[in-house]
Amino acid sequence: MAKPERTKPTAMARQTKKEKEPALSGTLSSVFLLGFFIIFACVSVYFLFLHRL
Repeated sequence: MAKPERTKPTAMARQTKKEKEPALSGTLSSVFLLGFFIIFACVSVYFLFLHRL
């Protein structure tokens, strides 16, 4: 069975590890707000449909 060849990390891979991750503090809240808006819109349309029956 062939063994996978291990390669040394390239200079590019080493640079990305040293760089800090971007701050994602507002991302979670933005996604939650968008999700709540979509759920609210769907529920509103559903209740409008039920009201017009």
